[in-house]
Amino acid sequence: MRDNGQINDEFYMKLALEMAAGAVGQTGINPAVGCVIVRQGRIIGLGAHLKRGDAHAEIHALRMAGTEADGATAYVTLEPCSHFGRTPPCADRLIEAKVSRVVVACTDPNPLVAGAGIKRLREAGIQVDTGCLEQEAREINESFHYFIGSRLPFVTLKTASTLDGKIASRTGDSKWVTGEESRAFVHTLRHRQQAIMVGVDTVLADDPSLTTRLSVPGLDPIPVIADSSLRIPEDARVLSGSGAVILTTYSAPKDKINRLEASGHAVLLTGFGPRVDLAEGMRMLGERDIASVLLEGGGKLNGSMLVERLVNKIVLFLAPKIIGGAHAPGSFVFGGFSRMKDAIQLDRVRVDTFGKDLCLTGYPLYGEDETVCLPEL
Repeated sequence: MRDNGQINDEFYMKLALEMAAGAVGQTGINPAVGCVIVRQGRIIGLGAHLKRGDAHAEIHALRMAGTEADGATAYVTLEPCSHFGRTPPCADRLIEAKVSRVVVACTDPNPLVAGAGIKRLREAGIQVDTGCLEQEAREINESFHYFIGSRLPFVTLKTASTLDGKIASRTGDSKWVTGEESRAFVHTLRHRQQAIMVGVDTVLADDPSLTTRLSVPGLDPIPVIADSSLRIPEDARVLSGSGAVILTTYSAPKDKINRLEASGHAVLLTGFGPRVDLAEGMRMLGERDIASVLLEGGGKLNGSMLVERLVNKIVLFLAPKIIGGAHAPGSFVFGGFSRMKDAIQLDRVRVDTFGKDLCLTGYPLYGEDETVCLPEL
């Protein structure tokens, strides 16, 4: 709705975007999509894609609209598909329903679609308008857009520190750096990601479960642990279920690999050296159809992922505290750059507040200097 209060395309597209945003995290590598169908100023159909392999947003909305879809306008946050996948093409269903106009927020980056859906609609005589709230639509599915183009998971690094950059005290105490509001939002982030990644040092120090704990049931991400020599205890809480993924090296003990795999976990061999090959690990996660990863590592893993340019987004919580301690652990541990101009900067920065805490969200811009050392994982 514009400032003058008039209802226009953005009004209905915002509703479609809200429906898509509500389904983020539960569609796997598929995008979260919303659809609103309007006829003569009245909403007659609503739909969202809720699960990979199930009906798409357009189909749900068309079912609700029924025969009233004839001559209506459909607002869709992502270009209707034009190919047979796990479900029939949505473009064909819109044509069959005889909608007169389709408003699309953004085109589909999937090479199987990539404009073909829009073309099919136009060839059928349907008016198609694109670009309505495109940036907002792209942000909702930023993991999908990145994964489709790279076949690598979109990595969101989340960390929480004091004002002096410490994630724990000099004794290792970290409960709690931030307040309840911040910690609750972190569990929302977990719900929205396919996987959650930590280093073995975090497992040894905290024995985390890495589950999603919300006031309502949430989805648990797949645990991913970077562990070069398989130091992870076999009774660790993160291994209490089945389906964890452990990134290790070819020097890891074979008998422990066998036991972990027999318990239902995946052990991926990523390098021949002393360190986990994180780039190879991300590639292997992509092969397993993991399109998004929430990185909740300690300073060494965070630093290594940054240095190797594998982080796509950073969510940094800052608590209004100063803990001090020359050897207290920090959010990012790596060799460091020699010049300030080479520092990794954040683009498109947004600042939110959760209780007394600040939350900075941005996208890292990597410079040309790559001459930094990596810690062992």
